[in-house]
Amino acid sequence: MHSPLIRRKTLVVLKGYPRLSETFIAQELLGLERAGFDLTLISMRRPTDTKRHPIHDEIRARVVYLPEYLHEEPLRVLRALVAGWRKPNFSELLKRFWKDLRRDVSRNRFRRLGQALVLAHEWPDAGEWLHAHFIHTPASVTAYTSIMTGVPWSCSAHAKDIWTSADWELTEKLADARWSVTCTRSGFEHMRDLAPAKDRVHLSYHGLDLERFGRFDAERSRRDGSDASNPVQILSVGRAVPKKGYDVLLEALALLPRDLHWRFVHIGGGNELSRLQPLATRLGIADRIDWKGALAQVDVLDHYRRADVFALACRVAADGDRDGLPNVLVEASSQNLLCVSTNISGVPELLTDDANGLVVAPEDPQALAAALERAIRDPDLRHRLGEAAEARVREHFDHDSSIRQLTRLFESEWQKV
Repeated sequence: MHSPLIRRKTLVVLKGYPRLSETFIAQELLGLERAGFDLTLISMRRPTDTKRHPIHDEIRARVVYLPEYLHEEPLRVLRALVAGWRKPNFSELLKRFWKDLRRDVSRNRFRRLGQALVLAHEWPDAGEWLHAHFIHTPASVTAYTSIMTGVPWSCSAHAKDIWTSADWELTEKLADARWSVTCTRSGFEHMRDLAPAKDRVHLSYHGLDLERFGRFDAERSRRDGSDASNPVQILSVGRAVPKKGYDVLLEALALLPRDLHWRFVHIGGGNELSRLQPLATRLGIADRIDWKGALAQVDVLDHYRRADVFALACRVAADGDRDGLPNVLVEASSQNLLCVSTNISGVPELLTDDANGLVVAPEDPQALAAALERAIRDPDLRHRLGEAAEARVREHFDHDSSIRQLTRLFESEWQKV
């Protein structure tokens, strides 16, 4: 008798694939494949990044791209609409769609309907289960597809998708999905408050592939900011978007005493770069900053190992968007690199101030500058907190435990089908 993991073909609906900023998803996909899952990836968008992480080349799953904009592939959408019209579940789908549209009048709703019709019509690789990564637009496509096909679905929620979705929409999706997971306690508690069946919402930290992020055993520097020829290296990795707080971080760097010698390295793309780089010039610190753009994971790991301090000024953006537990904090901590961050969302679930990191309130450049100055001047503090952070990651954030939990959730449902 074959394992249910082999015979349940799973279609994983993603907003875009591959994406440099979503290594946690790629890591999970690879882990599931290694655990025996047979996956096909359904991407709502084509890739925009010009580079790929090595992990993307290790994932064997076929990728199917839905029409990103319906007018770009009108015949494909029309064929799906005609085919769907003839199916008995089409009226139920329309009923759900109009109910959603009345509460959220947007072109986005029509795009998700069209993408779901295409997916249901083409039905790649005879899928037997649907799983959505993100509970906003990917879960909308997945829920509509499930109505059309009768195939059950589950969902992994993360951060922005939870906090920028209306409560009514989260409640209905949590009722429809057979189970849902999320990666921070704050997101988990919010979802449980809204879920009709609370026992179907689970907390599952992404964790880290500790083989990929092996121990860094070399001696870290004792730079203390006193030597202009050997400045302390401050690193941050993340997309330049409002929730990352890079404007606050730049303001904090500008507040550091003039006698301190440091360099700041930023890795990542993002629309805010065009605003942040002129801000650095106005603050008088542009000559101390290297903007590296997006880099492959192996290069990011090298920067973790060369840096002295990792900084990320997470905040709640104006539209409610926020991080969950940024994977880069877990990655940096795994390399015994001291992290300076804020007490937003899932960050305190990893970092405790003065125990294994330095944690300050968000939107406070003065407090962030004080923490950075302390870290720069005291290499012994960096080493003590960095080693404590690594110990926490290796004990509590092992990627394999997350894969085992997801496997149990899938298996428990597949035994019912």
